[in-house]
Amino acid sequence: MKTTLITNGHIIDPANGIDRVGDVYLSGGKIAKVDFEATVRKHPHDLDVIDASGLVVCPGLIDIHVHLREPGQSAKETIASGTRAAAAGGFTSVVCMPNTSPAVDNASVVTSIKDRAAHEACVHVFPTGAITKNIAGEELAPIGSMHKAGIVALTDDGHCVQNHELMRRALEYARMFGLVVMDHCQDYNLVGKGVMHEGYWSTVLGLPGWPSLGEETIVARNAQLAELCDTPIHCQHLSAAGSVRILREARKRGVKISGEICPHHIALTDESIRAFDTNFKMNPPLRTQRDIDALIEGVADGTITILASDHAPHCGYEKEVEFDMAPFGIVGLETELALFIDILVHKTKAISLSRLVEMFTREPASLLGLDRGTLSPGAVADVTLIDPDCEWTVDKAQFQSRSRNTPFHGWQLKGRAVRTIVAGETVWQL
Repeated sequence: MKTTLITNGHIIDPANGIDRVGDVYLSGGKIAKVDFEATVRKHPHDLDVIDASGLVVCPGLIDIHVHLREPGQSAKETIASGTRAAAAGGFTSVVCMPNTSPAVDNASVVTSIKDRAAHEACVHVFPTGAITKNIAGEELAPIGSMHKAGIVALTDDGHCVQNHELMRRALEYARMFGLVVMDHCQDYNLVGKGVMHEGYWSTVLGLPGWPSLGEETIVARNAQLAELCDTPIHCQHLSAAGSVRILREARKRGVKISGEICPHHIALTDESIRAFDTNFKMNPPLRTQRDIDALIEGVADGTITILASDHAPHCGYEKEVEFDMAPFGIVGLETELALFIDILVHKTKAISLSRLVEMFTREPASLLGLDRGTLSPGAVADVTLIDPDCEWTVDKAQFQSRSRNTPFHGWQLKGRAVRTIVAGETVWQL
């Protein structure tokens, strides 16, 4: 049985309260032990040794908001290419969204994704199921059978259930099966045909505005429904200061509601769109510095508990159109860790590196009930090695993703995953 020793690394395992230099042993695809005695010289010569001096050794990172585009949209991304991108970003587990073609709204599509992932994915893939049939927001999908098939959460991501009564019933069914509902917060009537944040720059550029209220209204709705139904709701890709305020107040009262942010919403403002580059068009849109400050404050005080990418690949020709006509979304798996380390740890010092690791490991695993995000003996040997001081330049030509729609090409970043280990096997190395 192969045994691997990762030695001399700074081990950060928030699930077990570990934040110190030590050794991690992997055997048979599992974590064998974590040791702080530095006894490497006493081990047999056939031990596979990885020297992690100067590196952070942590549980494999988890991204709970990823679009792998299969089935039906393999020109943008495939399970194979998307999971390679995840591995290159330091992620050992991804939670994939159901807005595919066909949508993941029944057990057979769930099973199909799991089967394909078992043969083609290089990291763990956890599928979600749609809240409503065909993600149309009109009729509940068969939640029970999808749960039996193996979904880990419910979401209509890419769309938002507008009917509050329907959303209430979805929460009641989700509670029966112990599922979290993840919601893309967007009030269609308030947003209208908006393509960027409603404010100074939308006026100057002559583009339809997307008010923050279009997000905040649904976050408030979700807080009330989560309290009424006693069912957890996770608000995806928050972008607005008001959303953070609503979330903070609800969580203080013990409401089962949580939220995530994506790196682009704290790295860029709506002014970035002044050149009409469609790689800056995303849903929800880039907002103001005031919103960025509120999001970072929400991370710092624990209001926002999870970091994610909303990895949304698109073909080049789809983005090479007028700004109004281009699809929303950017790729993010290969840049998110570096952006978050750069902004949250190095520049703003909003959180420690240990807390950042926790927001990528223990927090998402706890929210969705995944048996991941820990270096406990017996756990699956998913490990990420990070160099928090690695300085590098983003080059989209080097991406593992099939798509190149990123606004961060050419950016100088500090911090990067340098090795990704899944079930004891290295699947990517810098």
